Amino acid sequence: MAEDIKTIRQKLQAARIEELPVLFQQYEMDLRVGVQKEIDRARKRILEYEKELARTEERKQYERKYSAYAYICGIDEVGRGPLAGPVVAGAVILPKDCDILYINDSKKLSEKKREELYEIIMEKALAVGLGYSTPKRIDEINILQATYEAMREAIGQLCVTPDILLNDAVTIPKVDIRQVPIIKGDAKSISIGAASIVAKVTRDRLMVEYDKVYPEYGFAANKGYGAQAHIEALKKYGPCPIHRRTFITHFCEV
Repeated sequence: MAEDIKTIRQKLQAARIEELPVLFQQYEMDLRVGVQKEIDRARKRILEYEKELARTEERKQYERKYSAYAYICGIDEVGRGPLAGPVVAGAVILPKDCDILYINDSKKLSEKKREELYEIIMEKALAVGLGYSTPKRIDEINILQATYEAMREAIGQLCVTPDILLNDAVTIPKVDIRQVPIIKGDAKSISIGAASIVAKVTRDRLMVEYDKVYPEYGFAANKGYGAQAHIEALKKYGPCPIHRRTFITHFCEV
């Protein structure tokens, strides 16, 4: 008796990419329309996987270029634009044979995908460092200088000293390690993309926690950015302790 289509669908969906060709051979003679549709879907999975392999190899171009360096570190920051909360920098050293797929600019990934990749990066990275600059510090020295401070802290938190830094666009002052600034680096370098994801997930989780303390502002949803509901709350309640005073002068008295 032939397997029902639901069972075949479940088998194809659960199979690893390398297992699919065997299943294709098993079911290719089953001419039921539903079965052939499931096989077509699975073939598309393989095509998308192969495309992602190619994209990932392209994102390793800088890692290949500087492969003579033992420890290549990607650097990125998240949170320069929000009205509230810290700026967070990530520093990530991936293994030379890194096989993590789907790493990209964190803003181009869904929250679910970022969370999945965060766990994989934290498991497979040789070293991960995080740096923070508080809203108070941002107000004291401006967002650019605070971002540099967070980046330097992230580098200092690494358990391995990097030999070269791949940075998303900037050159960090007061750092003796060789730096390579790359415009839109979080989409071009797997190391910078990984740093972007780690920093983004870390900051988003922090803002969810702040939402529990200051629920009026909707931080869990807006992450401190200037969403309309956030601005309306600022006008109604005024700033809370994690607002950046220099960022909100157009919306309320500080």
